[in-house]
Amino acid sequence: MASKLWEKNIQVDHDVETYTVGRDREMDLYLAPYDLLGSMAHVMMLGSVGLLTSEEVTILTAALREIYADAVAGRFVIEDGVEDVHSQVELLLTRKLGDIGKKIHSGRSRNDQVLVDLRLFIRSRIETLADAVTRLFNILIEQSERYAEVLMPGYTHLQVAMPSSFGLWFGAYAESLLDDLTVLQAAYKVTNRNPLGSAAGYGSSFPLDRRMTTRLLGFESMDYNVVYAQMGRGKTERIVSQAMASIAATIAKLAFDACMFSSQNFGFIKLSDEYTTGSSIMPHKKNPDVFELTRAKCNKLQALPYEITLITNNLPSGYFRDLQLIKENFLPAFDELEAVIDMVCSMISEIKVNCNILDDSRYDLIFSVEEVNRLVCEGMPFRDAYKAVGLKIERGEFVPDKHVSHTHDGSIGNLCNDSIKALYDKTLSDFGFDKYHKAIDELLKA
Repeated sequence: MASKLWEKNIQVDHDVETYTVGRDREMDLYLAPYDLLGSMAHVMMLGSVGLLTSEEVTILTAALREIYADAVAGRFVIEDGVEDVHSQVELLLTRKLGDIGKKIHSGRSRNDQVLVDLRLFIRSRIETLADAVTRLFNILIEQSERYAEVLMPGYTHLQVAMPSSFGLWFGAYAESLLDDLTVLQAAYKVTNRNPLGSAAGYGSSFPLDRRMTTRLLGFESMDYNVVYAQMGRGKTERIVSQAMASIAATIAKLAFDACMFSSQNFGFIKLSDEYTTGSSIMPHKKNPDVFELTRAKCNKLQALPYEITLITNNLPSGYFRDLQLIKENFLPAFDELEAVIDMVCSMISEIKVNCNILDDSRYDLIFSVEEVNRLVCEGMPFRDAYKAVGLKIERGEFVPDKHVSHTHDGSIGNLCNDSIKALYDKTLSDFGFDKYHKAIDELLKA
């Protein structure tokens, strides 16, 4: 059995080890490639300040790149008895290189190792998530344009209210994703700062060059105060999960609409057969199970920031083992949200829209406001026009004019999709993902 990095002469009780390690080995597989990138930068920095020779730097970085290739290919494993990804990497280096492998831990702690691993992991997964959100955004804009002239009822209090359109409905969710992307960008800015060199949260007496590792890893800046760097554990995950929850909230609302609008009582849309299921007893049923599960998955994701808050909100400054548990739901949440988005992209692109909803007389009264506005344009005061149309409705004399002319920005006849897309594209480009890609590419071939 491999010894622990922190172990002296006393072996830990097996049950205690099982309890304290928990699912950490499983979760650390998410972090393995990023732990190796952090170690490469750290080794190069140690060489620059004289704590490793140039030959040792060359040998160590070559070995780290080999292990990195295994991690990216899914061949990296954390062996039984090895506590975490950091221990496994050091064990592999020591097996291969002997005492040189033991030198990479100079000037750092597992605390700042996991901090930098998480930041690098989150940064990469935010980019993947932004790509997924963009796919859904583009599909919604396409559907908004395709059905721009198809009218549907708008609702307030779930009562038929005023004319809306599928152009507005699809486009509204696209613009909601724009706001979600803005929140995700803020989370990215919090994430894209280097905690490496903070060690256990109080720095090091070694002359570490933190600006060098910041540059090598492509971070925008660093967490300067070493105590705050440690305080960022949990806080960063909470902020990022809040951004993910914002995306999930948009999709959950869309899923609810889709379930409701596809029911027979509405009949506004039809879902493709492959996204519905039948009943074991009712032969006519086509249930929107995929959208229902989407709604539930998104609601579950919206609970994540609160879970992290409850783990962290009564902790003082410094490191505590409580923080380990955040990984268990936070790291897989990216996979879960991306899977949801992929499924919703498929469902939304194949939705069939009922183009004749307003032929049904039950929706005639949504045109009452149009009639009020017509009378106002002819010179009648608004309150008088409102009363006149209301009395017609009470007497059963109201006859709707179903021609709708809305021209202001963002209305039925002027969706402003081009403006929404331009703002979305600008927000996406402002992330600047290419900056960190360039740094990592240089690190891997240096």
